[in-house]
Amino acid sequence: MKLRPTRTSRLAIKFACVAGLLLIMATELALSARRQSQTWDEAYHMLAGYRYWQAGDYGINPEHPPLVKLLAAIPLVVAGPRVPAVPQGTSKFEGFVDGRKFLYLNDADVLLFRSRMMAALLSVLLALLVFNAAEEFFGTAPALLALALLVFEPNLLAHGASVTTDVGVSCFLFASVYTFYRYLKERSTLRLIECGCVAGLTLAAKHSGVLVLPTLVLLAFGELFLIRARTEVLAGAASPVRASGKRTALRLTAALAAITAVAIIVLWSFYGFRFQARPGNLEMTPSLAQYMRGSGALPALKNPVFFFIISESARFRLLPESYLYGLTDVLIGSASPRPSYIFSRLHPHGLWFYFPMVVLIKSTMGMLILLALGLATQALRRDQFRRETLFVALPPAFYLGMSMTSGMNMGVRHILPIYPFLLTLAAAGAWALANNHRAWRFAIAALVAFHIFSSLRTYPFYMAYSNEAWGGPAKTYRVLSDSNVDWGQGLKTVKQYLDQHDIHDCWFAYFGSADPSYNRIPCKLLPDPFIAWWGQPVNVAPAEYKGTVLLSASELASPFFGPDELNPYTGFQTRTPVENLGGSVLVYQGQFDLSLASDWSRLQQAWELSAKHQLEPAVAEARVTAQLKSM
Repeated sequence: MKLRPTRTSRLAIKFACVAGLLLIMATELALSARRQSQTWDEAYHMLAGYRYWQAGDYGINPEHPPLVKLLAAIPLVVAGPRVPAVPQGTSKFEGFVDGRKFLYLNDADVLLFRSRMMAALLSVLLALLVFNAAEEFFGTAPALLALALLVFEPNLLAHGASVTTDVGVSCFLFASVYTFYRYLKERSTLRLIECGCVAGLTLAAKHSGVLVLPTLVLLAFGELFLIRARTEVLAGAASPVRASGKRTALRLTAALAAITAVAIIVLWSFYGFRFQARPGNLEMTPSLAQYMRGSGALPALKNPVFFFIISESARFRLLPESYLYGLTDVLIGSASPRPSYIFSRLHPHGLWFYFPMVVLIKSTMGMLILLALGLATQALRRDQFRRETLFVALPPAFYLGMSMTSGMNMGVRHILPIYPFLLTLAAAGAWALANNHRAWRFAIAALVAFHIFSSLRTYPFYMAYSNEAWGGPAKTYRVLSDSNVDWGQGLKTVKQYLDQHDIHDCWFAYFGSADPSYNRIPCKLLPDPFIAWWGQPVNVAPAEYKGTVLLSASELASPFFGPDELNPYTGFQTRTPVENLGGSVLVYQGQFDLSLASDWSRLQQAWELSAKHQLEPAVAEARVTAQLKSM
């Protein structure tokens, strides 16, 4: 006689599994965070969050709303770090420079790790939400499978402990959809307010969080369609169906209006219910009106609909000035032509297929196959879990579709919100298949194991992950760039490599905002489009060099230099590196033609001298470059 487990024992097993998986995730995030140097945006976000707590200065880094930055800056408030002079300007250039000064005036490693661990709480919260939602949607077993897939998802692990906004918006967008489902399942004022509050957190996490509102509208339309289909089957008459449909539509419209109102109130709370972005007499530079019309080299917001909406919102103070400023920045950036690098080719503009291909490259093979099986299984089971399937399939489809229209092809992190939904859908379909067909159980188990193995073999360098079909993390730089591969996170790995090989004479083209001198990198710096931002002295590279050259992977495809003929590192694309450090920094040894890099460094030195009003030396340096090119 078999003993069936009691309800208490089942709960204990469930709790142990969830707690164990969350512990694994937290460990992965903490250990990998210690191995990564500062990525591009982190210091800027940390300074902004600290200024929000310290002075309510929301003019710093308005490109992103405050929520994640406020959370990550809590340890900074406790630590009481040294702070540079109060930033007077609000341009991105000034913000990045001041953020770097802020971080490296202090113990950068300690402050960065503490802030990252606060940001990592959102990853753990997301994992809990995925388990809870999947359990309510499909049952406990699929929920545990979804949690396991998420805990080992390399793209989430890559950004899960970063002081950036991508995991924050992923967490609260998923939570908004889940709480809206709960409201539709059991309508109550409390659940309506709950959904509105979470939608407000989504708005306050990242400007792309504004997509939460049309997402909920689409889900409401889907709900109406499902209700109409069920009612027609039961009633068999048209008139009662139309009357019932109208009443339901009115109730849903009122609910969405209430959710939007609560969400906007929550958003205002993160700006202290103050319209002005900056405290006291401090001003935005340029002002919101100037920024919308275009200022200096900055492009204008050309879409007349968006221009009108933001102008009127500012005029009647419907939304905080800082939020509107950041929204303008995002709209200008997404509409402006930006280079895209994919499949070893630099394109001068965004590509509609960029993000779908990024999903195929940077998702594990196990997850992709499970997702395909999940979609097929759910399609065949049309009479089961229809509402639940709608709620996990429609939001990622809409978010991905909107991302495909954007010109900002800069990394999988921009579509990170689709992953919690896709993993839940994959788990539900795969479990249903394994549960109904015993022959599939071993195949499903093997795919899950493959997903976990593929993720673990990338530890701790998750950012450069690509699946085995594309050569794995060591080959990702050949097909993608920027935060898909290298976002400046590799300095600690570089230092370790140089020490192990006793290399002191080297040149390094570094793509990032961290300070190489803080990490005691002995290499001289090769030209980089942003090197002048940091006020570092420019080293004039030799035209010919024999020895060790290190390149950040993003420098090979760097769109900031322009076309390949202007990129001083294009020649390295045909050479095989002797070492790939964490997927983000490539090591080359031998004899090198650095003539174009030498020209760039001389031009940068000329600009540096010009900025110091040393015009004669600047002109002389430029003439040397011109003479060399004419020879």
